[in-house]
Amino acid sequence: QVQLVESGGGSVQAGGSLKLSCAASGEIWSICEMGWYRQAPGEEREFVSGIRMDDGTTRYTDSVKGRFTISQDITKKTMYLQMNSLKTEDTAVYYCAAKRCGAVDFGYWGRGTQVTVSS
Repeated sequence: QVQLVESGGGSVQAGGSLKLSCAASGEIWSICEMGWYRQAPGEEREFVSGIRMDDGTTRYTDSVKGRFTISQDITKKTMYLQMNSLKTEDTAVYYCAAKRCGAVDFGYWGRGTQVTVSS
């Protein structure tokens, strides 16, 4: 099992920045990719960004490219999402996720952290 705990959410004005953290514990050795998802009110949960544990390869959904940066600190077993130039449409609950090696989908989830961007 893998446990994930997010932190760093909050309220910010449009154009501002926030940095989310996700602390992982448990069978981290079994994880090949970690990522961030978000879910806005009334919307489906959507993929935001992912990072491979072995080589640090990253991927982003188009709407956050150039504004968000995902990173990891292996020694601290922590993943980050630096969010700059925030827009009101970025308002959502952000979830940390982890994918076991060989798995198709992300199977471990944190409880989420609220990000609210006001105009």
